[in-house]
Amino acid sequence: MTQPTPPSQVPAGATPEGDGILIGSGPVRVDAYIDFLCPFCRQFELAAESTLAKLVADQQISLAYHPMNFLDEASTTSYSTRAAAASGCAADQGKFLPYAHELFVRQPPEGGPGLGDAELADIGAAAGLTAAGLTAAAFADCLAKAPYRDWPSYVTERAVEAGVGGTPTVLVAGASVEPEPQAIAAAVAAASGTS
Repeated sequence: MTQPTPPSQVPAGATPEGDGILIGSGPVRVDAYIDFLCPFCRQFELAAESTLAKLVADQQISLAYHPMNFLDEASTTSYSTRAAAASGCAADQGKFLPYAHELFVRQPPEGGPGLGDAELADIGAAAGLTAAGLTAAAFADCLAKAPYRDWPSYVTERAVEAGVGGTPTVLVAGASVEPEPQAIAAAVAAASGTS
C-alpha cells in the first residue's frame, strides 16, 4: 500500500506526520478525528472540550485534532474541506482550538452549502482572530489564498489508512475509546498509570 502524499503546506502546530494539529506536550497522546460538518462531532466537542482542555493544561496529554473531510458530499460546497482548511489558517495564528470550537458551535446542517467563506472569516472574531494588527490580516490573507485546501484530504487518507471509519473517533495512547469525557479521562489515567 502506498503512503498518502503529504500536501505542499501544512499548518503551524501540525503533528510530525502533518495529519493533525498538536496541542500540549503531555506524555499520553489523544487523537480526535473530527469533521466540522458531523453532528456527532459537535456533540463530542461541546461535551468533551473542558475535559480535554484540563488534561492539556495539566500536562497529562498531547492532543492531536485531525480535521477530516468525510462529509464533503453532505454539502453543496465541500464545506468539510473548506472549514478544515480554515482551521489550518487559525492554527497558523495559534488559535486552532477556539476556532474549531466556534465552527462546531455554528455548525450548519448537512445537505446545504455550509457556511460561506465570509462566515468562516467572521468566526475568527469569536476565536480571537480579528484583533487589530497582524494576526487578523494574516488570518484573512490565509483564508483568501487557501493554502491548506489539500490538507483535509491528506488527513482523511491517513486516517482511513489507520483504520478510522467514522467521526468522531478518539484514540488514547493508540487505543480506541468512546468519544465521551469520562471514558477519555479514564483511558488517560490508565495509560499514565494514575488510575
